[in-house]
Amino acid sequence: MSKYIPLILFTVLTNFSSQVMLKKGMTSIEQFEVSLSGVFSSASTIFLNPWIIFGAFVMIVSMTSHLVVLSRVEISYAYPFLGLSFVLITMWGYFVLEEGVNFWRVLGVILISAGVAVVART
Repeated sequence: MSKYIPLILFTVLTNFSSQVMLKKGMTSIEQFEVSLSGVFSSASTIFLNPWIIFGAFVMIVSMTSHLVVLSRVEISYAYPFLGLSFVLITMWGYFVLEEGVNFWRVLGVILISAGVAVVART
């Protein structure tokens, strides 16, 4: 199973990248009312945003890669690796977006990392 770790990590990186692009796209447009009418009135702005288009494309690549992984590896082995996306997103949020990261988030990231390391060793 360890021979599939590069493919699993590709899945993690594309998942992370898609989330970063979608965040960039959504913060680059005007805020809209969180309601059905607000979303519909902003739909063209949202779905024509290049960051959102490319982020959605990368998410599809990630999902496709994940499907390939699932066809070759036990889900109990592959799925915990997706937790690394949380680690990368938290680091991106802190270092790039200057978001606040408190003790509990750091502890969660450490626990996720430890869990992935344990699963990778099995």
